[in-house]
Amino acid sequence: CVRRETVHTSRMIPGLGLVALFFVGLANGQDLSELKAHVQALRSQIIEQRDLIKVQEDRLVEAESAEARRLQVNSYVTVADATTYFTTLKATGSFGGALDSFWLCLCGSLVMFMHAGFAMLETGSCRAKNASNVLMKNLVNVCVGTIGWWLLGWGIAYGTKNGTDYFGTDGFVGQHFYTRDASGNIQPLASCDSSGCQSTMLSWFFQWAFCTAGATIVSGAVAERVKGPTYAAFAFVMTSLIYPVVVSATWGGGWLALEGGAGAGYMDFAGSGIVHLTGGIAGLAGTMVLGPRKGRFEQPEDFEAHNLPLVVFGTFSLWFGWYGFNPGSTLGMHDSGTGALAAQVAMNTTISAATGGITVFVLRYFITKKYDVG
Repeated sequence: CVRRETVHTSRMIPGLGLVALFFVGLANGQDLSELKAHVQALRSQIIEQRDLIKVQEDRLVEAESAEARRLQVNSYVTVADATTYFTTLKATGSFGGALDSFWLCLCGSLVMFMHAGFAMLETGSCRAKNASNVLMKNLVNVCVGTIGWWLLGWGIAYGTKNGTDYFGTDGFVGQHFYTRDASGNIQPLASCDSSGCQSTMLSWFFQWAFCTAGATIVSGAVAERVKGPTYAAFAFVMTSLIYPVVVSATWGGGWLALEGGAGAGYMDFAGSGIVHLTGGIAGLAGTMVLGPRKGRFEQPEDFEAHNLPLVVFGTFSLWFGWYGFNPGSTLGMHDSGTGALAAQVAMNTTISAATGGITVFVLRYFITKKYDVG
């Protein structure tokens, strides 16, 4: 209220001054036309002053805003300097390498989030009394699987193949992941090409997400039938020996990749065979050894999913994680070509997931004669 009254008074003062000047002029016998011209001139001057003040206020606000956003202490970065800087980055490969690193870290994190989807889907699909056991196995799978991949898995899968095409012989326990400079600071090793550089640790992280995802497939296949320590032992063997041997023969440049000559060996863009077929076969082997749950086919109503919201949430979480699994298999995002490829893979993934969902809905309707997500 105080501000409004002040503004109103300030606007009234010029008007009162003009009225007073008008009557003073009449009292002195001044000509009315001259008086009007004089008043008009004063009014124009007042308007000009107001406009000038408004321009100065706008400049002050803009300067204060720019000062708050400024990153440099002493000076601003010009467009020319920024252009030169990024051109240098592109020329040296640093810019492309940074984009690749960000892309793989992001996609690896999305793949890791798929474990939450597996946990929710499996927990909701089992009986309530076994929910805690299923959740524990999913956590154990990631924790134990990580150690297995670090100790042995990475080295077997991607280590140097000295005289053998079946497994790597180095890279165990973080071997050759980094060097140290003269000051003792860690310098990550990197593989470089014309598009940029990627560190070994970046590749380890991204491939770790694939490895543990393949192992957790078995968790759902043997749900409600395996004790925690037993499954922990399997998860270690799966991530440190079984899966790495398969990767070594294929993505690791082993005997399957070399079969048929350069460029004509085994090809698997995002792991449909290497990850999912390996996990599926391991799950099938587990179910053959364990057999079905007691009463599963005698009293099937006792084995229905106990929590459909968890099932649906897990399904959407897995769908979301696929956008790291598949588009991330471009293994880079350093130029428009890899970006377009990742977009194509994302579109294909989306259409495939939607088609699969509709197919299941239709099949369940013909089998059960009702619409049901369980």
